[in-house]
Amino acid sequence: MIPACTVQAQGCVPIQRPCRNFNPFVFVPHLSVILITKNEAANIEACLRSVAFADEVVVLDSGSTDGTVQMALALGARVELATDWPGFGPQKNRALALASHSWVLSLDADERVTPELQAEIQTVVEGVSTTHTWEIPRMTQLCGQWIHHCGWTPDYVVRLFRRDAARFSDDLVHERVLTSGPVGRFKHTLLHYSYPTPVHYWRKLEQYSQAWAQQRHAAGQQTSMARAAMAGVAAFIRSYFFRLGVLDGAMGFAVCTMQAQAAFGKYFALYCLNQKK
Repeated sequence: MIPACTVQAQGCVPIQRPCRNFNPFVFVPHLSVILITKNEAANIEACLRSVAFADEVVVLDSGSTDGTVQMALALGARVELATDWPGFGPQKNRALALASHSWVLSLDADERVTPELQAEIQTVVEGVSTTHTWEIPRMTQLCGQWIHHCGWTPDYVVRLFRRDAARFSDDLVHERVLTSGPVGRFKHTLLHYSYPTPVHYWRKLEQYSQAWAQQRHAAGQQTSMARAAMAGVAAFIRSYFFRLGVLDGAMGFAVCTMQAQAAFGKYFALYCLNQKK
């Protein structure tokens, strides 16, 4: 049974509503699922239903205005608020501090756990494993098409770990799970519905590029327009030829082109910050 929403992390405000297990017949004990959200109404229901097997689901919201909080509550998640956005890494550490159980599965709202992956997770959590950190192969969809190459698949991401054995890095973007010891690898795939339209990609690209550039600029890194251009060219060649994006057809070409623009864009954003200085 999921406890009431009383545990807080620093900077978080609890939504005072009793939490419940929205699938009381099948669940994995001693497992907390954590998510950070903002305006994820299009994703949150499918995501939470895919982890209905977990004993606890914690959603840390940063000020949604589209009904994300209400939908998460209706599905039995424990929801807390932290609207002073500190970056992805610090925000995920806040969510981690809210988890009650020894095993934690960290997800993004646009990810889905398949039944096959659920079975693997259940085996680890309920068994006696000396491996306390696990990475999952992730497959991403762009405009309704699964991308099988381009460096997007298999995209191994650390998602399952023991709460006392890991934490997130303090990076503003592209945060990592910091851990020691061996890292296990699951066989079955985590589904990533990140880019239903090109607009979603451009929005995320802008957000990530600015956060990356601000972090590097604060650390004193300098760049040039030539470096930005070379980053874009190298990203396309690496993705399209060496990572076999050519095998994904027209959509593969589009992905590799967008990756080139992403590489150029983050260095260009840093270049602009350097010029202001």
